[in-house]
Order: sequence, then structure tokens, then C-alpha cells
Amino acid sequence: MRIRSIGALALLCAFIIPITADRATAQSKEKPTQYTYVSEWTVPRAMWADYLKGEAADNDLMKKALSDGAITGFGSFAVLTHQEGEPTHGTWFSASSVSNILKFLETLRNAPDATAPALAAAKHWDFIVESHDYAGHSGTFTNGYLRVGRWASRPGSSDTDAILRATMVPLLDKLVADGALHSYTIDKENIHTGPLGTVFLVIIANGPEGIDKFDAAIEEAEKANPAAWAALRGALDEKDHTDSLSKVSLMSQK
Repeated sequence: MRIRSIGALALLCAFIIPITADRATAQSKEKPTQYTYVSEWTVPRAMWADYLKGEAADNDLMKKALSDGAITGFGSFAVLTHQEGEPTHGTWFSASSVSNILKFLETLRNAPDATAPALAAAKHWDFIVESHDYAGHSGTFTNGYLRVGRWASRPGSSDTDAILRATMVPLLDKLVADGALHSYTIDKENIHTGPLGTVFLVIIANGPEGIDKFDAAIEEAEKANPAAWAALRGALDEKDHTDSLSKVSLMSQK
């Protein structure tokens, strides 16, 4: 199977859930659930060119599915902060239901290159995540940088979602509205392959400058409202926190 992911789920990943442009300035409130399938691959370096040929074929299938309305967005990426034994490449696609995720997954699993040598030689991970907090711009982009942060909720913390919506979501909405980000999502696993309560903060920056703007916005927000951001740090367990950074070769979303 050729579908691959956003490295960081372990990334998500992740993922990354596309939306319409008019939602980019929506109020910070829970939105209808959107689902993302993330697939990650650790491809031997000597086979990267072969992998990318297969990735191009998968992208053609995803473009058609997006046009037909079967999915709401997709993307592919290469990990820049690669670690030994961890993913090197990945792909994601999003939909409004698990049913649509699984139906399109069968299309990819039955594609001619689903058992290509580059995939057969690779380690592989799959994830399904969901989000109620997301925003982004419609269109197709080739200059994105995917940054994924992974945190566990601190034991005993029951208000992590509310704190995120009071702090991180307004900040990210503004970065999307200002054009610094192509999209963002705050995800949790729908099919749990990791600890319950794990949170994935996924941004796709508009070029490398978008990463700097994201970092600067976080620093400014913490200085402006230290109590609120201290509450966020208190809700998230930083002991096992991880980040990943990837270059998005292609993404498209409605």
C-alpha cells in the first residue's frame, strides 16, 4: 500500500486536516469532526527516487478523489529532522467521515504500485486521527513546511481542550488569516495506537518564513498572557514531548 504520512505522528503526524477558506477566520469553537489518515515510511536512502515515483502516482489518485468529493484534502512530505529508524517520508488524506477514509484507502491499497519494492523494503506506520479545531486556506501548495508537536495530557487534567481553545487556537487562527500558515489542526487519535489523551499540534507553514512567524507568535503570546500559557503548560506533560519538521512537496485542500 502506497499511502504514506506526515512523519510526526509518532507524528502526526499528522496530520493535517484541510478546510474551506472561509473557516480560516472562524471563532475558536469546536467544529464538525474531520478525520485524517496518516501513513509514514522509513525508506532506504538508495530507494528514495523509486519511492517518489510511486508517490507521484498516489498523488494523481488523490487529486481525482479530491475533485470527486471523496476526500477533502491530501499531502505528501519528506522528513527534515530524520532520526535513525524513524520515518523519512509520508502522506496524508482527510475526509469528513471514517467511512470515506476507509473507502478511499481501498483505492490506494488496490493501486498497481501498492507493493512496489521501495515500499516492501520500508518500515511502515499508519494512523487515523480526528480534529475539532482546525483552519486553513483552499488551494494547492508546494512550499509548505510541516511541523508536528506531540504531547501527552498531564494525569488528572480534564480541561486540556478548553485551555487549548483559549490559548493556542486563537493564535493559530490569526496566523492562518494573516497568511503565515497554510493550515493547522489539533488532533487526537481516533484509532488509538498510543496513550489516550495524546495531543498532536500540526501546522503547515507558508514557506520557511512561516515557521519563524509561528515561533515569534508563541513567544509574544506567552509574554502577553503568562498565566494562560502557564495553564497550558500545566495541562500538557512535557516529559515525552517530541517535535518533527518536514518539507511538504505537495498539498491540496478544499
